[in-house]
Amino acid sequence: MGDFTQKSVVKSAARKLATPIADYAAFSALIQDIIENNPWGCTAYESAGVAKPAVEKTKEAYAATIVYENVEAKTVGSIPVRGPSMAAVNTAVTQITGNAAITSGMGTGVSASRDSSEDSFSCTIKAHHNNGELYSVTFKRDSVTLSSYENDAIRTGLETWADTVAILA
Repeated sequence: MGDFTQKSVVKSAARKLATPIADYAAFSALIQDIIENNPWGCTAYESAGVAKPAVEKTKEAYAATIVYENVEAKTVGSIPVRGPSMAAVNTAVTQITGNAAITSGMGTGVSASRDSSEDSFSCTIKAHHNNGELYSVTFKRDSVTLSSYENDAIRTGLETWADTVAILA
């Protein structure tokens, strides 16, 4: 019987942010800058005969939490909201917090509000290094994860770039 022979060494690395990204606007601006300006020097490529951009979003996730508090500011309930975009989450939050039946169902004197400190957002970007290697970078509110890379120059380049971006400290 034949043995498995290692063909590659795929790596993963993560950076925990000292301070979470403040809000969706800052997060969105960061992602947009990467897509528009390609700060990692990636190259376009072809896959199965289809032209692919140097960097592209492959996955996004957004969430918010609606908190219900009584008159003593004690949390009596919460509703998590998840959606495919922050616009979708914002619309759902507006609809839910404006729904008197849900709020009154939480109790007398209860008010609904969004706890934006609990907002979460993530975006995965697929990138094509100039050496031909494909890798992914996932941005979350409190971390950045580089995955599926082999060449350490990719990690070094991403670290060097991230060190110049204030919100990724």
